[in-house]
Amino acid sequence: MDRNSITRYFDEQVSSREYWKKRNWYYHKVVENLVSFLVPPSGSVLEIGSGVGDLLSVLKANHSVGIDLSSKMVEVAKKKHPECEFRVMDAEEMEFSETFDYIVLSDLLGHLADVEKVFHNLKKVSHSKTRVIITYYNYAWEPILRLAETLGLKAKQPLQHWLSEKDIENLLYLAGFEVVKRDKKMLLPFYIPWVTAFTNRIIANLPLINRLCLIQYFVARPIDQGSRSCSVSVIIPARNEKGNIEQALRRMPYLGTECEIIFVEGHSTDATFEEINRVAKLFEKNFKISVLSQEGRGKGDAVRKGFAKASGDILMILDADLTVPPEELGKFYEALCSGKCDFANGSRLIYPMEKEAMRFFNVLGNKFFSLMFSWLLGQRIKDTLCGTKVLFREDYEKIIKGRAYFGDFDPFGDFDLLFGAAKLNLKIMEIPVHYKARTYGTTQIERWKHGWLLLKMCVFAARKLK
Repeated sequence: MDRNSITRYFDEQVSSREYWKKRNWYYHKVVENLVSFLVPPSGSVLEIGSGVGDLLSVLKANHSVGIDLSSKMVEVAKKKHPECEFRVMDAEEMEFSETFDYIVLSDLLGHLADVEKVFHNLKKVSHSKTRVIITYYNYAWEPILRLAETLGLKAKQPLQHWLSEKDIENLLYLAGFEVVKRDKKMLLPFYIPWVTAFTNRIIANLPLINRLCLIQYFVARPIDQGSRSCSVSVIIPARNEKGNIEQALRRMPYLGTECEIIFVEGHSTDATFEEINRVAKLFEKNFKISVLSQEGRGKGDAVRKGFAKASGDILMILDADLTVPPEELGKFYEALCSGKCDFANGSRLIYPMEKEAMRFFNVLGNKFFSLMFSWLLGQRIKDTLCGTKVLFREDYEKIIKGRAYFGDFDPFGDFDLLFGAAKLNLKIMEIPVHYKARTYGTTQIERWKHGWLLLKMCVFAARKLK
């Protein structure tokens, strides 16, 4: 259909829009909940194909703008949702003098005459941190949806594009965007008490069965981020690591425009605190060094304390046991500054390990949790338990704001960051590291106790993320 035909179609739909939304309320509610989950209640949002504005209004952004071809749809939207801004505009000829944090295209792609051109136009309203949210129906459902239209169960639609998951991903890539998250939702698009909730929350998330779901969604980010220079804060939690402290600084590369080292000592019994202070004076001309004493317990608490003190643009975690060599932090810095990712996670499961660096059952546990978290986060994660994690401070501040969604559940700190990054749709990339055996002290990890705790966190995350 051409632009004029599409405009006439939606102008004619205005009068019956409310009727069909009430009739298929469950479907619309799921889409609203899904997009609300993907778009935090802050920042700025542009919805393309906003219709009467119902979806845009539930996102609770600081600045909400909707555009639509249909002047009649826009007229209704302005009356229903005066808190949002609506304009009559063609997505293929889009012109704005501003950029947006989130761009939403929900149930729209099939009505666009030139999908690739619209995707190219998204660059005009994007900045380096923009996320594009797309929902579209799974084309395997086309015969069922056509039957529903024939039976009067849903509004009749004009013939739409046949866009598979790979087609959408390819068109985004051609326009300069990469998909960072994708998934499918909803096996039952209508409400049956108990049955629908169980089917869509449990059955629909199972591997293979998930491919049959009605709704497919994508989260994409601009590819051409550009390189930049950043300051760095390296957080080193240390408990009973006296023998490693001097080597940590002696082997530490100077990273970025300014390199800050923050030690967080956690109730050591081997004079680690005294050693940190001695070494800090020794290297005070090499780095900006801070020494903190931990009041709470656990690595997660230590990391948060260090991050709160940090002033760098990039935040890094380096375990004081030095099983991940400090020399390899430069790879993490380059990955973020080049725009290849937003969150860099170390992976110990690629290069051969030194003897005794990781015990057999720890390796098995890591591989199991790798599969679990890749499924949970919608991005490939091979090593969830590597202590070296690196992210931008501005993104960490957003994780803090959204922390109430997950709660204070993680004594390690790794999963608080991974879950928060996934919730913000950050591009997570794994950086291979050469995992070394300890040369001093003993591990702080209790294999079976902490393994059980991790398993419980997987169940917790499934409820929150799936």
